[in-house]
Amino acid sequence: MDKPKFSLSTYKDPATVALVNKTDHKKVAAWAIDCAERVMPYFEETYPHDHRPRQAIEMLQAWIDTGVFKMAIIRKASLNAHAAAREVGQDTAARSAARAAGQAVATAHVPMHALGAVNYALQAIYRATNPALADAAVARERDWQLQHLLDLKREQ
Repeated sequence: MDKPKFSLSTYKDPATVALVNKTDHKKVAAWAIDCAERVMPYFEETYPHDHRPRQAIEMLQAWIDTGVFKMAIIRKASLNAHAAAREVGQDTAARSAARAAGQAVATAHVPMHALGAVNYALQAIYRATNPALADAAVARERDWQLQHLLDLKREQ
């Protein structure tokens, strides 16, 4: 029996949205990177020669480090990561991981894109996990994500 479709809307928790809105933009971007990084192996182990999702994460880290923002570069990195996801084709953890990277880099432009990155990271875990264990794995990751954002906010 196939797993039911994972709903990205499950992470649009009002309290999390409020927390993102109250957290420094670069801290939110670091959170998006950290969440996407946790699932990148799903993509990189399957597609080791496709560096587009990794480059998206690197572009976001460069913005955090330098403060230099060029919309054309951020947009291209995001679109490239999403193109890598489309090329995967089927609904797999690899595709969700590439989408997480594409959403993460867009956080440089709009902090709320971080929620897309964390949602896709959750989706990657859901897709990679045995159906009997998937919901529990997603719940553990969601707990980690929220605690990590709280920890980053405390560092402000």
